Amino acid sequence: MTRGLITIGLLVLSNIFMTLAWYGHLKFKEWKWFESAGLIAIVFISWGLALFEYFFQVPANRLGFKDNGGPFSLLQLKVIQEVITLIVFVCFSMLFFKGESFKWNHAVGFCFLVLAVYFIFKK
Repeated sequence: MTRGLITIGLLVLSNIFMTLAWYGHLKFKEWKWFESAGLIAIVFISWGLALFEYFFQVPANRLGFKDNGGPFSLLQLKVIQEVITLIVFVCFSMLFFKGESFKWNHAVGFCFLVLAVYFIFKK
């Protein structure tokens, strides 16, 4: 189970960088240095952040994949990654985008995702 926990930890780190790359730039304008940065500069900064995503994502998939001695099938890895992505995104949006709110329909949708994980892992 150690490989499984390491895989999940690496996926969490990967998704933190992914979320920063995909959505963090929306807050850049609040920082003096990024105020005058153009779209091309923001794209390159986001690519730089996404590079760190791959430093964690690729090893997570290699360690976690069944054919490499890990505990997860390819489909299981993908579902785990998607659920982690949503959890990280919700935390990120609540921390950095105070105008966003988590509503009942979001909670219901997440419950369905948890059910999806259950069924994906069911033998």
